[in-house]
Amino acid sequence: MKTQQKLSTLIIASLTLLTAVIAPGSAMAAELGESCRGLSTYDTAVLADSPAAYWRMGDSGRTVKDSSGRGRTGKYFGSPTATSMPNGDPATKFNGSSQYAQIADSNYLSIPTTGRLTVEAWLRPDVLQFTHQEASGYVHWMGKGVANQHEYTARMYSQANAESRPNRISGYSFNLAGGLGAGSYFQDTVTAGQWIHYTLVINTVDTSSTYPTGYTKVYKNGVLRDTDSLQGYSIIPGNGTAPFRIGTRDFASYFQGAIGKVAVYGYEVPASRLAAHYSAM
Repeated sequence: MKTQQKLSTLIIASLTLLTAVIAPGSAMAAELGESCRGLSTYDTAVLADSPAAYWRMGDSGRTVKDSSGRGRTGKYFGSPTATSMPNGDPATKFNGSSQYAQIADSNYLSIPTTGRLTVEAWLRPDVLQFTHQEASGYVHWMGKGVANQHEYTARMYSQANAESRPNRISGYSFNLAGGLGAGSYFQDTVTAGQWIHYTLVINTVDTSSTYPTGYTKVYKNGVLRDTDSLQGYSIIPGNGTAPFRIGTRDFASYFQGAIGKVAVYGYEVPASRLAAHYSAM
C-alpha cells in the first residue's frame, strides 16, 4: 500500500511538473492538468505502466479525454451516458444501436509500429442477446478496422448464435484485406450487468517454434486464458487507416452495455501487471 501511494504521488508530481514546463495555456498543458485530478488507485496503476493512450471514459460532453498526457483525445457520437464501475469511477454506457466513441487513426494504434500491442478495457454487457449484431451473431465492441483496412477487434457473441458460442468473448488480428482472423478467447457463463476486465495482446516480435510469426493472447480479470498463433491464418498485421472505435468497430454491430478504462500500450504488458490492474479495481 505504501509503495502504491508513493507511486501515485510520483505520477501526479511528474504530471504537475510537465504542466509547468509546457507552454502555459496550451491545449497540452490543459490536458496534463486535467490528468492530475481525480486519479483513482486503478488509474495510477495503469499510468505506472506508460500506456500510449488511456481513456478513462465516462466523460461529460463530446470529448473522450486521454489521461496519458499525450493529447490523444477522441469524440463521443450519439450522446452515450455515464455509469459507475465497481470502484465508483465513471464509465460510458452505450445503447447498442447508435452510440460509440472514436479516436483518430495514428501509428501508435497499429501493431507494426513496435510489433507488439496490448489493448486493455473493462466491459459490462447489459444484455446477453444483442439486437444490433452481425454475421453469425456477435458484436465488435472495440477495435480498429474497416473494409480493406482491417487490423484487430474485440468481439462478444450473443448467447444464441449460429456458431454455438454462447457469450464467447474474444480478440482477433487480421490482414488488412480482411477475411478470417487469428484470435484467442474465453467462454464462461456471463451475467448481464457484470463487469469483466479484458486484455488483448498481439505480438509479432517474440516468436518461437510454437509461434513462428507471433501470437495473440486474451486475458480475463488479469488471468491469461488463451494463446494462439498468427501463422494459423497467415496473419501479417498491417498499419491501416481506420480509426479506433469503442462501442462498435465499423458500424456493422453495436455493443449494449458499458465500457471503461481503455488503455493501449506499444508493448506486451506483463501478466503480473495486468493482475495488478485488476486487483486495483
